[in-house]
Amino acid sequence: MLFDTHVHLNARQFFDDKEEVINRAFEAGVQHMVVVGFDDETIPLAIEIAETYDTIYASVGWHPVDAIYFEEDKHLGYLKKLAEHPKVVALGEMGLDYHWDTSPKEVQMEVFRKQINLAKEVNLPIIIHNREATADVLKILEEENAHDVGGIMHCFSGTIEEMKKSVSLNFHISLGGPVTFKNAKEVKEVAKEIPLDRLLIETDAPYLAPHPYRGKRNEPAYVTLVAKEIATLRKMEYEELCRITTENGLKLFGIKN
Repeated sequence: MLFDTHVHLNARQFFDDKEEVINRAFEAGVQHMVVVGFDDETIPLAIEIAETYDTIYASVGWHPVDAIYFEEDKHLGYLKKLAEHPKVVALGEMGLDYHWDTSPKEVQMEVFRKQINLAKEVNLPIIIHNREATADVLKILEEENAHDVGGIMHCFSGTIEEMKKSVSLNFHISLGGPVTFKNAKEVKEVAKEIPLDRLLIETDAPYLAPHPYRGKRNEPAYVTLVAKEIATLRKMEYEELCRITTENGLKLFGIKN
């Protein structure tokens, strides 16, 4: 039994065969998934998928790359209303992305802070997108008391010290396909050190496919490869790692198994 805590089944790459992809995931033992919506197009699709499948849930938020398109009057109320939906278990993905120069840093920070405070208002955990912005992400989480709701550092790629700081702020650490890459030495070391009660797994499909599918379309069934790699690194039984990460996800999202 596995829990893919971050998947984009609402992405255009799955428009032609979404049902087959979902069935392959179930057959591989992926019992639970969270579909992440992050803009006007993907949020309604995430809700639609979550409403269709009993063990698939949704997270809704606004991606930092598109922060410049965030309209507070329109989108903050929209997210607040969706937070009441019984299948919405988190807000996000939200955060900072300094890799793509599409939204000014100040705008990203403002939208990030607004979403953190909304999460505290509706009492939902948050899913963090962080690309080349770790110091500012951690600073904002601390300043806005995100500890109150906690959440997930999605597809974590930082150092062991950054992982420990994130855990101290009440965040779980989620690892995806990159932990299987042969040259990903730092992520592999982090995988060994994450407290077991803070460890989650994900695919971020259709992106970041694990080895041996690197560079191809990712899908939630491949979360098995992530789990196997982490179990090997930690020298523990695969089934035990699956059990622990699933229980962690269910508890964080408030899902009754």
